Amino acid sequence: MSFACHRTDVAVIGAGPVGLFAVFQCGMVRLKCHVVDALDMIGGQCTALYPEKPIYDIPGYPAIDAAQLIDRLAEQAAPFAPVWHLGQQVTALSPLDDGGWQVTTSSGTRIEARAVIIAAGVGAFGPNRPPLEGLEAYEGSSVFYMVRRRQDFAGKRVVIAGGGDSAVDWALSLAGLAERVMVVHRRPKFRAAPESAARLDALAASGQVELVVPYHLAGLEGSGGQLSGVRVATLDGQEKLLPADALLAFFGLAMNLGPIHDWGLNLERNLITVDPATAATSRPGIFAVGDIVTYPGKLKLILCGFAEAAQAAHAIYPLVHPGQALHFEYSTTSGVPGRG
Repeated sequence: MSFACHRTDVAVIGAGPVGLFAVFQCGMVRLKCHVVDALDMIGGQCTALYPEKPIYDIPGYPAIDAAQLIDRLAEQAAPFAPVWHLGQQVTALSPLDDGGWQVTTSSGTRIEARAVIIAAGVGAFGPNRPPLEGLEAYEGSSVFYMVRRRQDFAGKRVVIAGGGDSAVDWALSLAGLAERVMVVHRRPKFRAAPESAARLDALAASGQVELVVPYHLAGLEGSGGQLSGVRVATLDGQEKLLPADALLAFFGLAMNLGPIHDWGLNLERNLITVDPATAATSRPGIFAVGDIVTYPGKLKLILCGFAEAAQAAHAIYPLVHPGQALHFEYSTTSGVPGRG
């Protein structure tokens, strides 16, 4: 059996927002890209976990849904004709004699590239599930770990469990759409952006959201996969029942680097250490950007990943075009190569 083999300038591992912007930045310095992602669609977590979640910290957009952001990034990358290899996991990364790298996927596809950009987000991911008896019977019907369609919760009694940005953002988004929104958290203080937490407090003060604190999830009531209520308890065991049609549990993601562990990169707490000036890893020709990297002062923000993608593209240019000077120009001066 023969498998496809491709040659390109850069192999990008991960088609989330930072991976998509890496394609654009590489294109702006005339580098061609092939992109591999384990999901069968582009967008990473933005598409798979929360396509309708509003994002508030993208420059130029006071608010933009995750799916819309992916659409805009894909449109931005399109002029550079990236080649997509979706529904495939990278299983091996091997050095080539010319100093480049061969990427091998679970489908047998081989991509030979002068450089690799790892933009794999947090690696393979899945939700952290609360330890509740009988939870599986409700998953996918009235217990959810993501929101694909905001409208699905119109007129429903929704319990949201968690204290981070996802819990707070969805409480803000569903207030006024759902019949009732109840937010369960162990502490009165939320680990969300201060502005979002302040908006949640304002909604609670006006009665549009009910803050159930300090409580934790204790059990589920219902039948046939349909919730009728969620039991919550204080730390000293006092319980009460919240009437509910749906539970949104936001306790973060279980992260798994998978094969990346075997690629000989310097790792720190399951993150790839990079040079913040170039996004270079400990292996020449391999770069990493986005939430999967760490360095002193690293912020896990999409916009920081965007900046890292630009740094990686500029650092890769001399590897693909040795001896050729790259004259930096602002996009307003250079335009998009190949357009107009």
